[in-house]
Amino acid sequence: MALIKSISGIRGTIGGRPGDNLSPLDIVKFTAAYGSWIKDKYAGKKIVIGRDGRISGEMVRDLVASTLTGMGLDVVDLGLSTTPTVELAVLWEQASGGIIITASHNPKEWNALKLLNNKGEFINAEYGAVVLDKAKKEEFFFSPVDKLGQYIETNSYLQRHISAVVNYPLVDVKAIRQKKYKVVLDAINSTGALFIPPLLRELGVEEVIVLNEEVNGRFAHNPEPLPENLAALSSAVQKSKANMGIAVDPDVDRLCFVCEDGSMFGEEYTLVAVADYVLSKKAGNSVSNMSSTKALKEITLKHGGQYFSSAVGEVNVVNKMKEVNAVIGGEGNGGIIVPDLHFGRDALIGIGLFLSALSQHKNGIKSFRARFPDYFISKNKIELQNGINVNEIFEKIKRKYKNQPANTEDGLKIEFDKDWVHLRTSNTEPIIRIYAESNFETTANNIALRLMQDIKEFI
Repeated sequence: MALIKSISGIRGTIGGRPGDNLSPLDIVKFTAAYGSWIKDKYAGKKIVIGRDGRISGEMVRDLVASTLTGMGLDVVDLGLSTTPTVELAVLWEQASGGIIITASHNPKEWNALKLLNNKGEFINAEYGAVVLDKAKKEEFFFSPVDKLGQYIETNSYLQRHISAVVNYPLVDVKAIRQKKYKVVLDAINSTGALFIPPLLRELGVEEVIVLNEEVNGRFAHNPEPLPENLAALSSAVQKSKANMGIAVDPDVDRLCFVCEDGSMFGEEYTLVAVADYVLSKKAGNSVSNMSSTKALKEITLKHGGQYFSSAVGEVNVVNKMKEVNAVIGGEGNGGIIVPDLHFGRDALIGIGLFLSALSQHKNGIKSFRARFPDYFISKNKIELQNGINVNEIFEKIKRKYKNQPANTEDGLKIEFDKDWVHLRTSNTEPIIRIYAESNFETTANNIALRLMQDIKEFI
């Protein structure tokens, strides 16, 4: 069905023909290419790996671990884990890199290799190109029998990650505990079920109800934490009279909340709320990608900081955060990056900071949401068929709207007075994403629909 090579890693559907899908041969080839790059670049030979709860996770893990040890690299396997936990473990292990086996929000038939450097961050485009070139040319060598790497399993990093969040200076456990929150969690049959309930208990949440708790990779619904996929969570929050609902994606780097009345807090506003809290305690700048709400800019300016945007993709946000010395950043899809913890999207620290902010608010989460600027983003997508020239389509659209300000740094972003629309190919799926934002939901939807019609016309 698909094999996608991007800044978000090597991603594809399991099975099928090598080169077209993420087959066992492709897993070995790209892992070996990455291992070869690691050996060329770093003196150490330790690699941290971990996986989410996908059906194919064990199979992919076995291939990855065996390939790396076959190259003479030592493997530290965290087992069922999260993307941010593996990122932190690379730092704590002083490893030369890491591989996270997860396709994030993609459906169950997908899996992926997310590739990290020795700082526990996604490798950049330049290094990614080197890995892809090595894979294409099969430039890798395996070790003789007396120089094979070692394989070590550990389960110690779940608690270590939770402790890092609970002890983070801006996480106010005392205030959270006093609120005696009751929370419903949608763990989407993946590792959020292992990590989030113990985190919530240590944060002082009084009662946790878990939906989709069995870690079997057979996702109970589309795993992307969007409103249309969270009806069961919304219903459970109302039925149990909980203070809020929490949803994470399968690898626990994205986060969103449901209000006590079952309405959506808005995944875009996860970052806005956390940034407002962090910037009220610590002066500095913020960063989000170009597809994120402009509410973050307004919040940042209110606190005396500067706001900067980046191309979509965690590595792009991280690079911009480093460039402008941001104290908070992330993506509008519910990804929170707290740089003095680590440079990676992390739902665990996001929960700790969000609950700390909410606990200082007198009323519930619904009225807490009302504190922030109210914008609407219409999120849409068009599936791509092979052979479509997306750049040519975007160029035609740019010419059609030549009188409007446009940015081509990442796809095509067009401004319409105070509104905007962003068109770009996805790093994770064979689709064009169409995001539009306005003060009014109808206006945002209409802008998105107009541009979708343009795209279909030019296709």
